[in-house]
This record gives sequence, C-alpha cells and structure tokens, in this order.
Amino acid sequence: MENYNIELFREGLSNLKISLSEEQISQFITYYEMLIEWNKVMNLTTITEFNEVIRKHFIDSLSIVKAMNMNESIKIIDIGTGAGFPGIPLKIAFPKLEIVLLDSLKKRVNFLNEVIEKLKLNKIYTIHGRAEDFSRDSNYREKFDLCVSRAVANLSSLSEYCIPYIKINGKFISYKSGKIEEELKASNKAVQILGGKIEEQVMFQLPDTDIERAFVIINKYKTTPNLYPRKAGMPTKNPII
Repeated sequence: MENYNIELFREGLSNLKISLSEEQISQFITYYEMLIEWNKVMNLTTITEFNEVIRKHFIDSLSIVKAMNMNESIKIIDIGTGAGFPGIPLKIAFPKLEIVLLDSLKKRVNFLNEVIEKLKLNKIYTIHGRAEDFSRDSNYREKFDLCVSRAVANLSSLSEYCIPYIKINGKFISYKSGKIEEELKASNKAVQILGGKIEEQVMFQLPDTDIERAFVIINKYKTTPNLYPRKAGMPTKNPII
C-alpha cells in the first residue's frame, strides 16, 4: 500500500463524509490491483491509472451517499455491474449491505467472484445472466430495497430492466452523466407504467474532474405489471415511450 498515494482517496472520502479503516483502504487497493491485472487479458475498464480509478470508479460509486443513506442493512442489486461498480465499492465501505451483482458476461462474473473471495467479503453474491430473465424469477422479482446501475443505457430501458427487482416502497437509483433533462422527460411514461415515480435528481460534479454526474431517484409505489420486462433485448431496441 505504501506504493500508492492515497491522499486523493482520503480527500474524496472526507468530502462524502465516509470514514474507512486501514483494512478497508487496503481492500480497495487490492481491488485496484486485481482490476489492473485482470484487465491485461480481458476488457474490464479503459481507466487504469490509479488516481483515475480512485476518482472515476471508487469515489463515483460511493457518491450515492449524496442520494441515500448507505448505513442501513438493506438488500441491493447492481444491474450490469461490469467490473463491480458500484456494488463492490459499496460493500467494502458499508459491510452491512447485502448485495447481488448481476452481469451478462461470464468472464466478468469470474473476476467478481475472485475479488469477493480475495477480499473475504460476505453477503455479496454474483449472478451471470440477463436482467430481463432474472427479474422474472420469484427469488429476485420485487425482493430488493434498492436497485442501482451505472450501465450506459437510456433511462426508459434501464427502468424496465431494474424496477421489476424492487419491492414496493423501494428505490431504483440510476447513475447518469451530463445533461439529463430530455432523458428524464422521455422516460416518465415508462417509469409510471412499471410502477415507479421519478422523485428527485441529485446533480453534482465529480471532484477534481469536469464530469457532471447525476443520480435519478425513482420510488416504486405499485407492483410492476407481469408483462414487464419484455423478452430479451426488447427494452433496449424498443424503449417504452
């Protein structure tokens, strides 16, 4: 750990009012090292420089504290988690969380399993598959307090992938970049049909960058109709409008 300048990380954590132990900091360093090692043989991230990973992956993932209290023992599913963002940083920083990581690529899921084992994380599980399929499984449908996603997709499509997983009175929080006003307007109908309501947008700038970020907070107030999600690929090809 002495090979890394972690002051940037500590500063970012301080700005978010997150306090981590030395063991948790060490877990983040190990996670970074595994990310870079595995990235040599598979495409996990285009961001590899230490400070950039700290800013654009770790701090960005943890910034959800601006939108929701993460200190509670809640059950979360991370849809399209990729290399584990935001799910693994959230689990390291907030060990009481129970988290499911879902991704459609088996190689990425293998990486996630290695990270979980290496960091000795508990109550965090992986699923290899498509969001459309598992949200029809009674073990997962409407079983989560919170669904999160940093996946790059329009909010209408993401809502169809994510809202079916949330319990009534739960939340779907989407990580978004840039200007989102038009996307919000275009997604209103889909969100309502799926049983949700857009409650709030939390806008901020990622520290030490010019990246504009936003959290779109959707509350679920009624059961998602059985019609949704539609068959694989449909939410992306033909978003509800």
